[in-house]
Amino acid sequence: MFKWWHVLADDERQQWTLDPFVSVGPLTFGVRPHEVSEALSGVTTEAQRHRLSRRVNETVEVVEEGEYRELGLTLYYREERLAGVVIDALRGPQVFVEGVALVGQVPSTLEQWMLDRAEAREPYSELSYMDAGVPGSDSLGVVLDVQRAGDHLLTRPVFVPREALDDLPHFLPREAWSRC
Repeated sequence: MFKWWHVLADDERQQWTLDPFVSVGPLTFGVRPHEVSEALSGVTTEAQRHRLSRRVNETVEVVEEGEYRELGLTLYYREERLAGVVIDALRGPQVFVEGVALVGQVPSTLEQWMLDRAEAREPYSELSYMDAGVPGSDSLGVVLDVQRAGDHLLTRPVFVPREALDDLPHFLPREAWSRC
């Protein structure tokens, strides 16, 4: 029976590691769409679906968004370079940093971890908040956005490269942020 809100257990997910501002599992920021497909070829047989756009007065379409629906990944590109990785809370790979799982977790628990981590670091300006009080870490390059799972919210992290911190809310398109 199909369960709309079925959340995969951590041991049923791919296990990835975050290297802040550099990579999320096998995905390296700044690579082209075909390089993403190559990096994920050993992880999934699913093909990357692209959303293309064409600028005014140009004849060439460019990739703005990629998706691996079954794997639970949405990817955002700027100038056809990987600039954002969004992990689906229900079925996406589990991403670890400092031994902490970031995907599909209780938001308040991870927010407290981020607060404790920020207090232990110098300077204390490490924690920031997006709209609706969604926390982010300026040293990890992650925003712990949320996604609905039935009557609950779970973490749906959005990973970005360092240059995104200059204007984080506008670095990725609006649809990259919370889809509760």
